[in-house]
Amino acid sequence: MEYHCEIVDNVEKVSIEGRLVAACSEEFKAEMFNKLAGQKKVVFDLSKMAHIDSAGLGVLVSILQWLNANGGILKLACIQPRPKIVFDITHISRVFEIYDTVEAALASFNTPA
Repeated sequence: MEYHCEIVDNVEKVSIEGRLVAACSEEFKAEMFNKLAGQKKVVFDLSKMAHIDSAGLGVLVSILQWLNANGGILKLACIQPRPKIVFDITHISRVFEIYDTVEAALASFNTPA
């Protein structure tokens, strides 16, 4: 798995590529806790994430909880069909704000609640 970070419209966008699975999940979580410290607006672009397992889901939930506890918001965008099956089966999609496009996720930060 690889990831790339960039600031877009004052939002930290993290693009995840490959497989977010047990073999890399703890390292990814530690890197995200370090990289996202102090960030208030975060979007994970999952357009190139090919697969996720339960450990990967656990990491996403951990990052969501950690950001929320520190005054941040995490949104997900572009979940592909294969990973979406895992999100749907586990009902974890109820926990996240999920958008069809990165642009929609970014724009949602500027929309009043």
